[in-house]
Amino acid sequence: MAKKNYLDYIVNPFDLIRNKRILQVNPTVIPNRKETENVRVFLYEYDTNNCIFNELENIENSYKHLHTTQISWINIDGIKKDPVEKLCSHFGIHQLIVEDILSMGQRPKTDEINGLLFCVLNMLYFNESESSVDTEQISIVLGKDFVISFQEDASRDVFNQLRDKLKINGSKVRQNRADFLFYMLIDSVVDHYFLVMEKLGERIEELEEDIIRWSNKRALAKINILRKEMIVLKRSIGPVRDLVSGIIRSENALIENKTEKYFKDVYDHIIQANDLADNYRDMLINLQDLYMSNVNLKMNEVMKVMTVVTCLLAPATVIGGIFGMNFERIPLLHNHWGFFISVGLMFIIPAAMMVYFKKRDWF
Repeated sequence: MAKKNYLDYIVNPFDLIRNKRILQVNPTVIPNRKETENVRVFLYEYDTNNCIFNELENIENSYKHLHTTQISWINIDGIKKDPVEKLCSHFGIHQLIVEDILSMGQRPKTDEINGLLFCVLNMLYFNESESSVDTEQISIVLGKDFVISFQEDASRDVFNQLRDKLKINGSKVRQNRADFLFYMLIDSVVDHYFLVMEKLGERIEELEEDIIRWSNKRALAKINILRKEMIVLKRSIGPVRDLVSGIIRSENALIENKTEKYFKDVYDHIIQANDLADNYRDMLINLQDLYMSNVNLKMNEVMKVMTVVTCLLAPATVIGGIFGMNFERIPLLHNHWGFFISVGLMFIIPAAMMVYFKKRDWF
């Protein structure tokens, strides 16, 4: 039977595509994205007294909301080149921002072009079946009295609580301008990071128990899997600190003074998330050291047993070797009790050695 490699103990087959996605991200390469067949456009238009929610039939129906007295949130579910370019052209969004929206694997960042404030960051989801971190790039554009968000995956997001707040009369988001909605979108993404990290933390705790109990090759494979997921987590969370800091320092007229303190709160949250991610990374390094220590400890125990057995068999080997020599004159050779005396010594001496080893706590 072929010797098993530790990769054979991974729960799922070793996914080379997953590794390539994690370790070989190049935003300058033209994205090979499968475009969404049906782009869905959702509109929330609100002020202090009213809130209207509609799913628009096409991109063109959103054009009239560029200049209104109400706040408009246009949410695009699904990325498709032509509709995105048409919408951005109508709302005066620069071509560089359009390229960032259409690209894949962008590093979270913020830009200020043509009086618009733009940020791109990743929404994170925890895949329970594969114990992996899934990412979805979201792009958000803040303009005068409007916010446009672009999502890759139309089936999920983290904005349900925000949608519920928009439907409540007198809610804080309804009493503020578009910059507060911009803050709420970013805050919802950042808050969801903690839910993903909580799931990862549970997996790390379970892995720690497995290592303490078993320290087998499956545990080592799980350590390597979780370390790759920590790369995804750290790559998505780390740059968001600079993103929020850039918004606070931007002094853009679209961000009101009273809203800055909310972005500072998001900044505190992302600092905490970064610290927690660093702690998890350190825990995984410590778990790998714990695994190696346990393996070495088991090896030492095996070597101890083998050494004791060798020592106990040494007297019998010596006695058997002496009496097995081909000489005419050997003590007790012709004695009636010679055989029994030699066999007795083979048992008595190891027994005495065991008593001595036990007193010295050698095993």
